[in-house]
Amino acid sequence: MLPTPRSFSHIGLSVPDLDGAVKFYSEILGFYTIMQPTEIAEDDSEIGRMCTDVFGPGWKKLRIAHMATADRIGIELFEFDGNHAPSDNMDFRQHGTFHFAIQDPNLESLLEKIVAAGGKQRMPVREYFPNDKPYRMVYVEDPFGIVFELYSHSYELTYSSGAYA
Repeated sequence: MLPTPRSFSHIGLSVPDLDGAVKFYSEILGFYTIMQPTEIAEDDSEIGRMCTDVFGPGWKKLRIAHMATADRIGIELFEFDGNHAPSDNMDFRQHGTFHFAIQDPNLESLLEKIVAAGGKQRMPVREYFPNDKPYRMVYVEDPFGIVFELYSHSYELTYSSGAYA
């Protein structure tokens, strides 16, 4: 017997400009802010000790903000002291997380807003079933180089009919 599927809680993103990221994710993607940007120091406070448990000693300080999507998925944004961009922001051959996806029925309009806000379109908009269903997708980057995907329809609808057939 298979286990009951779990719900997705949140994803943590490291950004070079926390205030700019909160603005982008709220104004362009429509996420709402749960906790405003807050500075945390490596010290003996509860949160300082918890961060040391997570990151190990020597992290010094960080800024953090919490946001959420319409379906209650958390977006945890971190601005770390000494933050730097990866040499390859989509190293898909390296195991680990390399993208997340956002759903919007007006994918093309959202794509225009992302590009106008300093993001990038990484590929042409693709249709999964051009003669049958209007399912579309495209990979993009936010203004900070974080890669994500836009879907026009739900994950279940897109893949339930064999998207690769």
